[in-house]
Amino acid sequence: MISIQDIFTISSQKQFEKIALKVFRYQYENNRVYREFCDFLNTDVQKVKSLEKIPFLPIQFFKSHDVVSNAEAIQETFTSSGTTGMITSKHLVTDVSLYEQSYQLAFSEFYGNIEDYAVLALLPSYLERNGSSLIYMVKDLIELSNNEHSGFYLHNYDELITKLIELDSSGQNVILIGVTYALLDLIEKQNFQLKNTIIMETGGMKGKRKEIIREELHSILGKSFGVPNIHSEYGMTELLSQAYSLGNGIFECPAWMQILVRDTEDSLSYVDFGKTGGVNIIDLANINSCSFIATQDLGKKHSNNSFEILGRFDNSDIRGCNLMVM
Repeated sequence: MISIQDIFTISSQKQFEKIALKVFRYQYENNRVYREFCDFLNTDVQKVKSLEKIPFLPIQFFKSHDVVSNAEAIQETFTSSGTTGMITSKHLVTDVSLYEQSYQLAFSEFYGNIEDYAVLALLPSYLERNGSSLIYMVKDLIELSNNEHSGFYLHNYDELITKLIELDSSGQNVILIGVTYALLDLIEKQNFQLKNTIIMETGGMKGKRKEIIREELHSILGKSFGVPNIHSEYGMTELLSQAYSLGNGIFECPAWMQILVRDTEDSLSYVDFGKTGGVNIIDLANINSCSFIATQDLGKKHSNNSFEILGRFDNSDIRGCNLMVM
């Protein structure tokens, strides 16, 4: 039996691998979609004795199947954003407390006590729809901050500008979490010289602006907010955990999450540190859905387990991993 406590108290690579292999066997036995995918690959479960041998479910399955590993009632359904007519991903969550533990512990690991901050959120495209896991997380962080100034902002940029300057000038530690295009909209209205504020972008132009490379984006944001580094959050609907970058686009995972980088020509092989490939994610907090996901992102991993996200596969096509015929 896998203990939730064991997942959130991992302290070594050996312990991570041991629990990940247990989760793999559990999900093979209890997740019909994942088992059929593994069987399609002719996986011999008894021979899977390392992380590299675990099959990673293509993320598209969250669009076409109910990916669950138990028969418990669904407490929350998180959905991805998408344009009209687009099939969106859905993550069926049978125990939302796992999500809460995951993001609360990860935030504490990277940023310390949430009560030390005022949390301001500029996430209009997420706030204007239902089912966003990001909104669920940020709403909870706002409440946990126990700060009267914390809150969401939609299109009221002038109010946000006044609040941001006021809080930063007072010496209050602030985290401004924003979707990329909205942060750019904000700095078109006002330039800042912030001393006590962390700017955290969550990615995404959402069709509002032309995509630009990360280095250029962070340079623009850094100069306009007057901060030395732009932080980033890397998460997605299909995950219950997030990685964080404290600057320069270098992400680190909490102890129960890791990435592997697969060969773009052979999805069952892996590339060396520093080489670009497809990002596979192990998220052990996903024990009730699927903890082993092959994403559509391109990235590279460093020897200290940090990683970078470099873009996405052309046409969102995962070469060698397009096994949706099941």
